Amino acid sequence: MDYTIFVPVIVSFALSVIMGPVIIPVLRRLKMGQTEREEGVKSHLKKAGTPTMGGVIILLSVVVTSVIYIKDYPNIIPILFVTLGFGLIGFLDDYLKVVMKRSDGLYPGQKMALQIVVTAVFAFYIVKFTEIPLAMLIPFSGGKYLDIGWLAIPLMFFAVIGTVNGTNFTDGLDGLASSVTVLVATFFTVVAIGTKSGIEPITCAVVGALLGFLLFNVYPASVFMGDTGSLALGGFVASTAYMLQMPIFILIVGLIYLVEVLSVIIQVTYFKKTGGKRIFKMAPIHHHFELCGWSETRVVAVFSIITAILCLIALMAM
Repeated sequence: MDYTIFVPVIVSFALSVIMGPVIIPVLRRLKMGQTEREEGVKSHLKKAGTPTMGGVIILLSVVVTSVIYIKDYPNIIPILFVTLGFGLIGFLDDYLKVVMKRSDGLYPGQKMALQIVVTAVFAFYIVKFTEIPLAMLIPFSGGKYLDIGWLAIPLMFFAVIGTVNGTNFTDGLDGLASSVTVLVATFFTVVAIGTKSGIEPITCAVVGALLGFLLFNVYPASVFMGDTGSLALGGFVASTAYMLQMPIFILIVGLIYLVEVLSVIIQVTYFKKTGGKRIFKMAPIHHHFELCGWSETRVVAVFSIITAILCLIALMAM
């Protein structure tokens, strides 16, 4: 038990802590600096130049730790693939933005096509190479499962890509995506241990990697995770939920991701329909709270507390 729970947390944490002081100066030298929007939250302008793409630290820590366990725990393979796959899409996006100075990074069509490919490989693997059914555990049902037949596949594409992009939008404040996701990863670890699903080495590795990364990412951050980190974490959350037959639970434990992405959709739709009016002072919604006078650390604390409570509710819902 210690070998599959405490060891991966400690190994991944140690790797993250060791890599931070090595990788951050390299990112700084490569001019991987964050650019802040002039029309954005004014207090964020001082962050311009802070190195981004720090998600490389998280990704390497998780991959190295997981590889140690892959032979004995084959169920971590699909989660590792999706985490790494989305992480590489994020890395490419960050690289084009920051190094090649292409302000949009990957074009939306390119980004979506790559996300669909990674999700398709994951769906194919689950159906063909695992015994995991696509029936989904229903919260508060006393262990009942929802089976929607072939519709489960299109739903998987929607759930995975939606979660990934929701996590991406959450990454806008120092330590926000890291703090929220470390709680979600802890929830999945508890469930993985309780259900003997054989994926706990990778969920523990993510917990350790994020705890280590938070040392450099809490306010005032010395590095940002960039799309490299946020897309990888979104992939991890979605694929882990599917390996545990718990995609519906993403709506509970990942409510912050959902609210973040909905706030952007609502804002953009309303802006277009009304010819320039806004519902929120700024989207994603964490910026709205900042412009309402909340400090960055307060927003992160409140969103993390909400996630912690939601994780407890989700445990009761099983």
